[in-house]
Amino acid sequence: MTKTNVLMPLALAATGLAATPALAQENWAGMDRDTLRGQVQQRYDAALAATLDPAYFNANDPRYIWASEAKAQCGIALGYLKSNTRDEVSLSKCWMAYDRMMQVPQPRVVPAPEPTPAPVCNRELPGLIFFEFDSATPGSDASEIVQYVTQNAAACNWRSFNVVGHTDTSGSNAYNLGLSQRRADAVASLMSVQGISQSAISTSAKGEEEPRVPTADGVRELQNRRVEILVNN
Repeated sequence: MTKTNVLMPLALAATGLAATPALAQENWAGMDRDTLRGQVQQRYDAALAATLDPAYFNANDPRYIWASEAKAQCGIALGYLKSNTRDEVSLSKCWMAYDRMMQVPQPRVVPAPEPTPAPVCNRELPGLIFFEFDSATPGSDASEIVQYVTQNAAACNWRSFNVVGHTDTSGSNAYNLGLSQRRADAVASLMSVQGISQSAISTSAKGEEEPRVPTADGVRELQNRRVEILVNN
Protein backbone atom coordinates (compact mmCIF):
# COMPACT_ATOMS: atom_id res chain seq x y z
CA MET A 1 0.00 0.00 0.00
CA THR A 2 1.42 3.40 -0.99
CA LYS A 3 1.80 6.36 1.34
CA THR A 4 -1.00 8.18 -0.51
CA ASN A 5 -3.39 5.24 -0.08
CA VAL A 6 -2.67 5.24 3.63
CA LEU A 7 -3.10 8.96 4.11
CA MET A 8 -6.21 9.58 2.03
CA PRO A 9 -8.77 7.74 4.23
CA LEU A 10 -7.41 9.72 7.17
CA ALA A 11 -7.69 12.97 5.22
CA LEU A 12 -11.26 12.16 4.25
CA ALA A 13 -12.27 11.43 7.82
CA ALA A 14 -10.46 14.47 9.19
CA THR A 15 -12.28 16.82 6.82
CA GLY A 16 -15.66 15.27 7.43
CA LEU A 17 -15.86 13.96 3.85
CA ALA A 18 -15.91 10.22 4.44
CA ALA A 19 -17.55 8.60 1.46
CA THR A 20 -21.06 7.11 1.64
CA PRO A 21 -22.91 5.03 -0.98
CA ALA A 22 -25.72 7.60 -0.96
CA LEU A 23 -23.44 10.16 -2.57
CA ALA A 24 -22.90 8.08 -5.72
CA GLN A 25 -26.56 7.05 -5.80
CA GLU A 26 -27.62 10.71 -5.68
CA ASN A 27 -25.38 11.76 -8.58
CA TRP A 28 -25.36 8.65 -10.74
CA ALA A 29 -28.63 6.95 -9.79
CA GLY A 30 -30.60 5.79 -12.76
CA MET A 31 -27.71 5.91 -15.22
CA ASP A 32 -27.35 2.90 -17.45
CA ARG A 33 -24.11 0.97 -17.15
CA ASP A 34 -22.49 2.34 -20.31
CA THR A 35 -23.26 5.98 -19.47
CA LEU A 36 -22.04 5.51 -15.90
CA ARG A 37 -18.90 3.81 -17.13
CA GLY A 38 -18.24 6.79 -19.43
CA GLN A 39 -18.64 9.23 -16.54
CA VAL A 40 -16.26 7.24 -14.35
CA GLN A 41 -13.76 6.79 -17.19
CA GLN A 42 -13.77 10.54 -17.83
CA ARG A 43 -12.93 11.20 -14.17
CA TYR A 44 -10.27 8.52 -14.13
CA ASP A 45 -8.56 9.99 -17.21
CA ALA A 46 -8.65 13.52 -15.78
CA ALA A 47 -7.26 12.33 -12.44
CA LEU A 48 -4.50 10.38 -14.17
CA ALA A 49 -3.51 13.47 -16.18
CA ALA A 50 -3.44 15.59 -13.03
CA THR A 51 -1.11 13.19 -11.22
CA LEU A 52 1.33 13.55 -14.13
CA ASP A 53 1.10 17.35 -14.29
CA PRO A 54 4.24 19.06 -12.83
CA ALA A 55 2.12 22.10 -11.98
CA TYR A 56 0.37 19.91 -9.41
CA PHE A 57 3.04 17.78 -7.80
CA ASN A 58 5.94 20.25 -8.04
CA ALA A 59 3.93 23.01 -6.37
CA ASN A 60 2.85 20.85 -3.45
CA ASP A 61 -0.74 21.41 -4.62
CA PRO A 62 -3.30 19.58 -2.43
CA ARG A 63 -5.22 18.74 -5.60
CA TYR A 64 -2.45 16.27 -6.41
CA ILE A 65 -3.46 14.17 -3.40
CA TRP A 66 -7.13 14.27 -4.41
CA ALA A 67 -6.19 13.41 -8.00
CA SER A 68 -4.29 10.36 -6.75
CA GLU A 69 -7.31 9.28 -4.72
CA ALA A 70 -9.70 9.89 -7.60
CA LYS A 71 -7.51 7.83 -9.94
CA ALA A 72 -7.43 4.95 -7.45
CA GLN A 73 -11.15 4.97 -6.58
CA CYS A 74 -12.38 5.56 -10.13
CA GLY A 75 -10.11 2.73 -11.27
CA ILE A 76 -11.68 0.43 -8.70
CA ALA A 77 -15.17 1.50 -9.77
CA LEU A 78 -14.28 0.84 -13.44
CA GLY A 79 -13.09 -2.64 -12.56
CA TYR A 80 -16.43 -3.42 -10.96
CA LEU A 81 -18.37 -1.93 -13.87
CA LYS A 82 -16.49 -4.12 -16.35
CA SER A 83 -17.89 -7.10 -14.47
CA ASN A 84 -21.40 -5.56 -14.53
CA THR A 85 -21.25 -4.58 -10.85
CA ARG A 86 -22.04 -1.15 -9.39
CA ASP A 87 -19.84 -0.75 -6.32
CA GLU A 88 -21.47 2.16 -4.58
CA VAL A 89 -18.55 2.76 -2.17
CA SER A 90 -15.88 3.18 -4.86
CA LEU A 91 -18.32 5.17 -7.04
CA SER A 92 -18.99 7.53 -4.14
CA LYS A 93 -15.28 7.97 -3.37
CA CYS A 94 -14.50 8.45 -7.08
CA TRP A 95 -17.09 11.22 -7.41
CA MET A 96 -16.05 12.97 -4.18
CA ALA A 97 -12.27 12.83 -4.76
CA TYR A 98 -12.72 14.13 -8.32
CA ASP A 99 -14.88 16.97 -7.01
CA ARG A 100 -12.17 17.95 -4.51
CA MET A 101 -9.52 17.68 -7.21
CA MET A 102 -11.40 20.24 -9.28
CA GLN A 103 -11.55 22.79 -6.45
CA VAL A 104 -8.84 25.43 -6.80
CA PRO A 105 -7.20 25.91 -3.39
CA GLN A 106 -7.36 29.35 -1.86
CA PRO A 107 -4.00 31.15 -1.76
CA ARG A 108 -2.35 31.10 1.64
CA VAL A 109 -2.41 34.49 3.30
CA VAL A 110 1.04 35.38 4.55
CA PRO A 111 0.86 37.73 7.53
CA ALA A 112 2.81 40.94 7.28
CA PRO A 113 6.14 40.83 9.11
CA GLU A 114 6.31 42.38 12.51
CA PRO A 115 7.77 45.88 12.40
CA THR A 116 11.38 46.14 13.47
CA PRO A 117 11.45 47.62 16.98
CA ALA A 118 13.06 51.01 17.27
CA PRO A 119 16.44 51.04 19.03
CA VAL A 120 16.51 51.95 22.69
CA CYS A 121 18.91 54.87 22.79
CA ASN A 122 19.99 55.21 26.41
CA ARG A 123 22.52 57.95 25.89
CA GLU A 124 23.42 58.32 29.55
CA LEU A 125 24.52 54.72 30.17
CA PRO A 126 24.04 52.31 27.26
CA GLY A 127 26.19 49.59 28.84
CA LEU A 128 26.89 48.41 32.40
CA ILE A 129 29.00 45.31 33.05
CA PHE A 130 29.79 43.78 36.46
CA PHE A 131 32.84 41.79 37.58
CA GLU A 132 33.69 39.14 40.13
CA PHE A 133 35.87 40.10 43.07
CA ASP A 134 39.49 40.91 42.09
CA SER A 135 38.80 39.93 38.47
CA ALA A 136 39.26 41.82 35.20
CA THR A 137 37.31 39.20 33.21
CA PRO A 138 33.89 40.51 32.06
CA GLY A 139 30.87 38.63 33.40
CA SER A 140 28.85 36.10 31.39
CA ASP A 141 26.39 38.74 30.19
CA ALA A 142 29.08 41.12 28.93
CA SER A 143 28.95 39.90 25.34
CA GLU A 144 25.20 40.47 25.14
CA ILE A 145 25.51 43.98 26.60
CA VAL A 146 28.31 44.93 24.23
CA GLN A 147 26.31 43.50 21.33
CA TYR A 148 23.42 45.77 22.24
CA VAL A 149 25.75 48.78 22.13
CA THR A 150 27.33 47.82 18.80
CA GLN A 151 24.04 46.99 17.10
CA ASN A 152 22.40 50.27 18.11
CA ALA A 153 25.40 52.60 17.71
CA ALA A 154 24.53 53.74 14.17
CA ALA A 155 20.78 54.11 14.76
CA CYS A 156 21.36 56.00 17.99
CA ASN A 157 24.13 58.14 16.48
CA TRP A 158 26.63 56.99 19.10
CA ARG A 159 29.93 57.97 17.51
CA SER A 160 32.43 57.60 20.34
CA PHE A 161 32.55 55.96 23.75
CA ASN A 162 34.31 56.31 27.07
CA VAL A 163 34.72 52.98 28.84
CA VAL A 164 35.15 53.61 32.58
CA GLY A 165 36.38 51.00 35.05
CA HIS A 166 35.44 50.90 38.75
CA THR A 167 36.13 48.72 41.81
CA ASP A 168 34.68 48.25 45.26
CA THR A 169 36.50 49.50 48.36
CA SER A 170 38.27 46.24 49.17
CA GLY A 171 42.04 46.60 48.62
CA SER A 172 44.38 49.56 48.36
CA ASN A 173 43.59 52.62 46.28
CA ALA A 174 46.63 52.06 44.04
CA TYR A 175 45.76 48.42 43.36
CA ASN A 176 42.12 49.23 42.68
CA LEU A 177 43.06 51.97 40.23
CA GLY A 178 45.06 49.48 38.17
CA LEU A 179 42.32 46.84 38.44
CA SER A 180 39.66 49.26 37.22
CA GLN A 181 41.85 50.14 34.23
CA ARG A 182 42.26 46.47 33.33
CA ARG A 183 38.52 46.04 33.51
CA ALA A 184 37.96 49.00 31.19
CA ASP A 185 40.56 47.65 28.74
CA ALA A 186 38.86 44.23 28.71
CA VAL A 187 35.48 45.70 27.80
CA ALA A 188 37.02 48.03 25.20
CA SER A 189 38.68 45.02 23.60
CA LEU A 190 35.33 43.19 23.51
CA MET A 191 33.70 46.20 21.85
CA SER A 192 36.44 46.32 19.24
CA VAL A 193 35.99 42.62 18.46
CA GLN A 194 32.26 43.18 17.94
CA GLY A 195 32.72 45.99 15.43
CA ILE A 196 33.33 49.30 17.23
CA SER A 197 36.37 51.07 15.83
CA GLN A 198 39.24 51.34 18.32
CA SER A 199 39.56 55.01 17.41
CA ALA A 200 35.99 55.54 18.72
CA ILE A 201 36.81 54.08 22.14
CA SER A 202 38.63 55.72 25.03
CA THR A 203 39.14 54.21 28.47
CA SER A 204 39.56 55.62 31.95
CA ALA A 205 39.91 54.25 35.48
CA LYS A 206 38.18 55.49 38.62
CA GLY A 207 39.26 52.80 41.06
CA GLU A 208 37.10 52.99 44.17
CA GLU A 209 36.49 56.73 43.95
CA GLU A 210 32.96 56.66 42.53
CA PRO A 211 31.05 53.74 44.07
CA ARG A 212 27.61 52.93 42.75
CA VAL A 213 26.64 51.85 46.26
CA PRO A 214 28.48 53.80 48.99
CA THR A 215 30.12 51.46 51.52
CA ALA A 216 32.72 51.57 54.25
CA ASP A 217 36.33 50.91 53.30
CA GLY A 218 37.21 47.25 52.70
CA VAL A 219 33.69 46.16 51.72
CA ARG A 220 33.20 43.82 48.77
CA GLU A 221 30.22 45.08 46.81
CA LEU A 222 29.26 43.64 43.39
CA GLN A 223 27.46 46.80 42.27
CA ASN A 224 30.71 48.73 42.57
CA ARG A 225 32.85 46.25 40.63
CA ARG A 226 31.78 47.45 37.21
CA VAL A 227 32.57 49.01 33.87
CA GLU A 228 30.34 51.72 32.48
CA ILE A 229 30.12 52.30 28.73
CA LEU A 230 29.37 56.00 28.24
CA VAL A 231 28.60 57.95 25.07
CA ASN A 232 31.02 60.82 24.52
CA ASN A 233 29.19 62.85 21.88
